[in-house]
Order: sequence, then C-alpha cells, then structure tokens
Amino acid sequence: MTAEAAPRPAPNQPVDPITLTVLWKTLISVAEEMGTALRRTAFSEAVREGDDFSAAVFDRFGRMIAQGNFTPGHLGSMPFTVQNMLNYIPVETLEPGDVVVTNDAALGSGHFPDFFFMQPVFDDDRALIGYVVNTAHHIDVGGVVPGSQGVQGTKDAFAEGIRILPVKLIRAGRWDEDLLRVIMGNVRLPEKLRGDLRAQANANTVGVSRLRALFAEHGRQTMDDVTDAILDHSEARARELLRRIPDGTYSFEDRFDDYGPGTGPIHVRVDLTFTDGRMLVDYSRSSDQVPAGLNCYLNYSRAYALFGMRIFAGIDVPQNSGVMRVIEVTARPGSFFNAQYPAAGGGRAGCQVRIFDTINGAMAQVLPERAMGAFSHWSNPNFGGVDPRTGKRWIMYDLIIGGYGGRVDTDGPEAFCPVFNCANIPVEVHETINPMRVRQFGLIPDTGGAGRFRGGCGMRKDIEVLLDDTTLTLLGDRHDTPPWGLFGGGPGATAQTLLIRDGETVALGSKEVCTLRAGDVLSFRLSGAGGYGDVAERDPEKVREDVRQGYVTPEAAVAVYGLKDM
Repeated sequence: MTAEAAPRPAPNQPVDPITLTVLWKTLISVAEEMGTALRRTAFSEAVREGDDFSAAVFDRFGRMIAQGNFTPGHLGSMPFTVQNMLNYIPVETLEPGDVVVTNDAALGSGHFPDFFFMQPVFDDDRALIGYVVNTAHHIDVGGVVPGSQGVQGTKDAFAEGIRILPVKLIRAGRWDEDLLRVIMGNVRLPEKLRGDLRAQANANTVGVSRLRALFAEHGRQTMDDVTDAILDHSEARARELLRRIPDGTYSFEDRFDDYGPGTGPIHVRVDLTFTDGRMLVDYSRSSDQVPAGLNCYLNYSRAYALFGMRIFAGIDVPQNSGVMRVIEVTARPGSFFNAQYPAAGGGRAGCQVRIFDTINGAMAQVLPERAMGAFSHWSNPNFGGVDPRTGKRWIMYDLIIGGYGGRVDTDGPEAFCPVFNCANIPVEVHETINPMRVRQFGLIPDTGGAGRFRGGCGMRKDIEVLLDDTTLTLLGDRHDTPPWGLFGGGPGATAQTLLIRDGETVALGSKEVCTLRAGDVLSFRLSGAGGYGDVAERDPEKVREDVRQGYVTPEAAVAVYGLKDM
C-alpha cells in the first residue's frame, strides 16, 4: 500500500513562489494549532505534559500535505492509517461532522493506545476539500496490565485491550453514545479516556474551521494547485538530496536484549539501498515476530525509518506525502518489523530508538559526519492499581529519557528526548495525582561512552511506591547490550532496573511485570550513550569541565581519559 491515493485528474497549474510559501506555511500552522488545542484540553498527563500526540492536514485524495512538529511514530504512520480508514469507510458515505476513529495496531501506529481521529472537511457547497487528522496516546485501553503496554504475559493482541476497527464515533457532529459506552466499559480510567477523546475532537474542530476558512479565502482551484506544488516540490527536493548519497547498499546490525525474562535476544538487521534518488529501507533479515507485546507492525517501522532517513539525507522540506514517494520501507511478513495480526505490540514504543540506531550505524559508513554514537535507551514504565482509600483505579505513565551519542564535533546532550519528540512529565504532576514519591532524579556520572566526544550520561530516577498491590510494567532495554560507540568511541554503560525492598536490592528484567508493595523503591538507571572518536584525542580541558559538571568522576578522568592533573 502506498501513502497516498491516486493523484487528482486535473493538471496542476504553476503557483508563484510567494503564494506557495504563504499557503504552505499556513497549512502547517493549521496542524500546529490543532495540536495546541489537543494539548490544552486533554485530561491525561501523557498528552497534556508528555506531548504524546500528533496532528496533520490531508487533501481530499488522502495525501498528507502538512503536519505539526509532533511525534514521528504517529506522523509517519498517519498517511497509511488514513488510507486504511478510507478503505473501511468509503468517502461517499462521509458527511459534514463525521469523525472516523480507529486504534487498530495493524491499520494504525502499532498499538491499541493510539487512537486516530479522521474528520472530513467540506465547503459551503458540501464538496469535500480535505481531512484533518490527529492521534493521541491514551494511558489505558484495557488488557491484562495497567497501561496496556505489557511485554511479558501478552502473547497476542487479544490480551492487550480493546480493538476498534475504523468506525464513525461521531456522526454529523453528535457522539455515538452507544459506541462510546462500549469503549468506556473496557478501560481502567474511563473518565480520563473520555476527556482525551473529547480533546481529540476539539483539535479536529479547530482544524476544520481553519481549513474551511483557507479554502473560502483562496478558492478550491488555487488550493488544489498549491497542494500539488507542495507534494511535487517536496518529492523533487528529496530526490535531489538522496542523489548526493553514493548509490549502494549499507547494512548494520544491533539487537534488543530480550522480549521478557528468560528469553533470547531479538536481532535487528537493516539494509539501506540507494538508487538514483530513491531508497529502500529493508528490515527483512531481522528476527521473526515474538510471542510477547513488543512486535512492530509495518506502519510503525515505516514511521521511524522514514524519520531516520529524513535526518541522514538532510531533507530540508517539511514532511508530507511527497517526501514519502521516494523512500520505501519494507520487512519480511512475519518478521519482527512486519508483524502479522494478532501479534502483540503494546510495548512497541520501546523499539523506535533501535530503528533509528541501526539506520545511524549503517549511514555512518557513508556519512560519518552526520552519525553519532548509539542513544541511551529510554524507559517507559507504567504503574497501576486501586487506591483502597477511594476505591478508584490509578495509573502512572512515565517517560524517563537519557542521552544522545557523541557526534563528530560535540558531546552528546543529556536528558534530551531521542527521536520521538515527547517531553518529561514533571515530578510534581506525578506526585499530585498518583500514590508515588520520586526519591531521586538526576544524571549518572561515568555512564556516557568515552571518546573524542563523549556520549550523554544515563539518567537515574528512584520512585517509591506508597500503596500495596501496585502492578509495575517495565519497558526498557540495554541491560545486556550497551549502546555502541563510533570510530573508536567507547560504549555507554549498560542500564539497570533495581527493586529495593526492606534494605535488599534485586535486579529486574528490562521488560518484566511484577507486583509491588508500599515502601518499595524502583531505581531506574538508564544506559549511557555511545562515544565518538578515539578517547586519546579528547581535549583535557573538556575532561576537567566534565568533572566540574559531575558528568565524569575524578577517578574516571584519570583511569579512562588519562588525565594527569585536575
């Protein structure tokens, strides 16, 4: 399946550069404003603080023409999701005010917590002029574990929560309360889910209003011509930049530690083939899909592969369906990166960094100046239970973010979101709405890979549980396989997840599910990122500054970097 429908039959007319630039920027601002409305009216901390949502604008043929600066996993999947939704709900059945919704893992972005809202936009003559679309990650959609992202114990998708194939949840502006009641009856936090669903509807309402006004001001023909010009220009520019990369195939291999306690590694193998301004990203040589909630459906694999190639090819036009015409992403059906339904994929968010890392490793062979050491892997734990004081269920969804790898001319930054463009959820928010207390939050010295340019340090976050019978779902990695360095740079330190109970410390697996009791402390210690270049070439003054800032201890400055005096 391609990311766009057949092009419109009418030939596009030339568009002057000023009109093209102004209207292109305006379309992007529509998507950005949709995202702002979603963030400001959301109920959950995942959307409101964590920025786990996205929004985009499509033309009436289902081609993405503008997106906001949001999450690549959503946005890269969205063009394929829209086509899938239109295959279920034919365009001729759509009416003003309808909203089509799906959270299907295979049709959407790879796991059930992501709900897509697609709304057609009509002009005053009831002619279709486009679609506005948004998606948001919902904290819980049912299934065997709170947060619906369990890896261990979810052998197939039937254990992961409610599955909604494309359906009109809103008809002519009115919610289908029967369908909504079915959805609410299958989740742990129905009021939070309801609030976020309404925030998604709010976002589309804003998008419909802005797109209608744009067409009313400039006319259908001009907007159609501008759309074609945007997509054609984007395709041409992407081809031009891809042609600057020497034709050939570049390969790389990495791995995930496991897919749960007692399981073996998952091999991640990529082949990048460049041919005269086009390219193929192929993950077919990777491991088979696994009986656990970690698999990637193809849309999700596409999303982060497209993002990775955008970075390394230096594509400097905004992302849209035109850019996607020149980059094909594939994987063998039944493999880990093209899982087949009903493969479980609730924890697939733990894979996006590795998709990027393998592309980074392959591209280092031909574009070393754009490559970096491997990222510090992030952690996405979910805690949940029932508060006996109120009888209400609670879920804490967290994002713990580490560092970037060292690069050709700079150290890797710390505590900076890698590739997926979300944000830290403040400690104060967690402690206000959840029975948890954050005991420690900071960088871990000596964890960044050594090199001419050092990798970013890992992050430590210690969380105390205040209630018995709390379920913890872990989603991390790099406990066994450290983030690698490049061109002589050292690897980052491996990660640990530690349970501290009654003065004793027990190491947990990176994807384990376990039950906690009041007083337990979970210590999340992320891996450091890989270094870049020979450590012997590092400027001694940079080492001294690292010691002053607490990134490197005095002992490591001597033992690892060979510093002779402070």
